[in-house]
Amino acid sequence: MRILNIHPQNPQGRLIQMAIDHLEQSGVIAYPTDTCYGLGCSIFQKKGIDKLNHLKRHKKNKAMSMICSDLKHISDFGIVSNTAYKLMRKLLPGPYTFVLPATRLVPKLFQNKRKQVGIRVPDNKVITELVHALGHPIVSTTCQLPGDESPCADIYDIKDRFGNFIEMAIDGDYLYPEVSTVVMVEDDRVDVLREGKGDIAPFRAYMDSE
Repeated sequence: MRILNIHPQNPQGRLIQMAIDHLEQSGVIAYPTDTCYGLGCSIFQKKGIDKLNHLKRHKKNKAMSMICSDLKHISDFGIVSNTAYKLMRKLLPGPYTFVLPATRLVPKLFQNKRKQVGIRVPDNKVITELVHALGHPIVSTTCQLPGDESPCADIYDIKDRFGNFIEMAIDGDYLYPEVSTVVMVEDDRVDVLREGKGDIAPFRAYMDSE
């Protein structure tokens, strides 16, 4: 496993490019976010997606999230209602996954039966800079194996659990493993599907009004 020590506030362009090259060659990468470590690959590399599904023992039709670099990126892949835009503008970047109706640009492989897509913009400069430089989202899933009690907390944990099955990882030091808060927003309807690190208070007014 190749470890990239990317500066958390001033990511080195050379190292970001190394990660991009790996993703564009269908590679899977482990990376830090604002909640826990994630595993990801380019959304447009089918071999990378197959590797990720194999690592996580996912069924091919299992819905996964994607990481975008900003709100503009989100609108390319998710249908953003006025309510969704207001909430995302207020809360992102942050520890939330917004489940939105998918646009036609989203590969069918990432859509669940209701044609939705989970989208994140983490408050972590390294991963958002990487996605911005890549030019499109990465598929994202939690860095843990089926049956694990919690996500990987650091590079040593990732090595112990995945060994050489992951070829590249970005060292983000120790991250206390937490999950994102998952919120579905369709038109004016707002539902909290999972409570995690992100505060759910901003959604109560929308849920109470139903």
